[in-house]
Amino acid sequence: MRLDFSSRKTWIATACGLAMTAVLTLAGCAAPDSGGSRATLRDASSLGLSTSAVTPLTVHDAWWGEFGDAQLSRLIESALLSNPNLKIAQARLARAQAGADITQAASGPQLGAGLDATRQKFTATGMIPPPLAGNIYETATAQFTGSWELDFFGKNRAALDAALGNVRAVQADAQAARTLLASSLARSYFQLLRLNEQLGIARRLLAQREQTLRLVQERFQAGLDTQLELRQSEATLPEARQQIEALQEQMSLTRNALQALMGGADQPLNLVLPAQAAIKLSLVATTLPADLLGRRADITAARWRVEAATQDVGNAQSQFYPNINLVAFAGASSIGLDRLLGAGSEQWGIGPALRLPLFDGGRLRANLRGKVADLDGAIESYNATVLEAVREVADQIASSQAISRQQEAQRSAQALAESAYQIAVQRYEAGLLNFLTVLNAETAVLNQRRLGVDLAARAIETQVALMRALGGGYRAVL
Repeated sequence: MRLDFSSRKTWIATACGLAMTAVLTLAGCAAPDSGGSRATLRDASSLGLSTSAVTPLTVHDAWWGEFGDAQLSRLIESALLSNPNLKIAQARLARAQAGADITQAASGPQLGAGLDATRQKFTATGMIPPPLAGNIYETATAQFTGSWELDFFGKNRAALDAALGNVRAVQADAQAARTLLASSLARSYFQLLRLNEQLGIARRLLAQREQTLRLVQERFQAGLDTQLELRQSEATLPEARQQIEALQEQMSLTRNALQALMGGADQPLNLVLPAQAAIKLSLVATTLPADLLGRRADITAARWRVEAATQDVGNAQSQFYPNINLVAFAGASSIGLDRLLGAGSEQWGIGPALRLPLFDGGRLRANLRGKVADLDGAIESYNATVLEAVREVADQIASSQAISRQQEAQRSAQALAESAYQIAVQRYEAGLLNFLTVLNAETAVLNQRRLGVDLAARAIETQVALMRALGGGYRAVL
């Protein structure tokens, strides 16, 4: 039976109408579960971050420049260009962008061309009629084939949104890697400054103990000290030398760490280490910033993964509905290569194609439950990231305040020790004390200086950690 329509447009419209009628009739045969995600995103108010709070805290993108050390800035900027971990992050971003492009391309019209040529012997005992039966002929087909999936139920749109969400998450990951690299290099650099100053104090302590030993030896020879005092003075020298060796070892390891963070530069690091006192500390924090959730790249990445997982759920739900494609082909087909381009060999076709899942043994429902579980996991991962971010900032604020109080107490103790040392020197010069008493007074000063170096290093390290915890200058675009 042949249907006689007035035009091809009428035929296509009628075919699409029949397809949609079938869709509406069978739409209830495979329906998605109604259950959704049971996880809930944590917001600023649930974390004690008042949305009305105003905070003066500002972290710039190149925050390391605020320490006032041009050498540190050069090291970090060089590392950001050559570190392999950042290049890995950039490669992951390029891969995610390519995946999004593939997903987007699948939703557009598709066009292909094909050419087949076959020399074939046709069966003589089958359904092939003479003169083909039992003979050898060439067959050929040359045609264009096109298709276009009509995304009535948003499956392709959801897949594309999920892919774009993943791209944005990987972009944020790359920024988080950048901040981590900069903070790790800054911490190693400032650790090197601490070790260098401790090494200077340790060398002075060794020289002081050598002086003490010479005095005790003189007193022993004069009969003023016993062998006990002599052996006690001699025992202090190996300990002082061991401290120097340990500090030099730590400096070598720290330099190696810096070299690795720099991407393994061919030339050794030729650093001129400044004094800790030359490092500027400018960031003072007393409260959690209200906009913390928008400052951190890792939180933004986790939020985009929630968005991608949400779109994956939508895509899984759309799998229960039909796929409707508009397909077409046009070309030529013939038996005999010499007739392929001849009159009568042309062929073409156009029409809709409908695919509807009816019974699949629960595969689609299981897939949907899996995507919902992925969404729950993404939400809880976001919540965990947010809670960890709040803890990091709160910890650094608490440490910064505590270190400030400790430094105040240490400076007072050091001032008293230096005053006692000056009094001892004055009394020695007046002939009222021996030089051993002066050296013992200096030992107290050196101990306080060593403690001061450690506290100053902790203050600088806390500043770096706070800048990283506050996002390292990152600003989310959601």
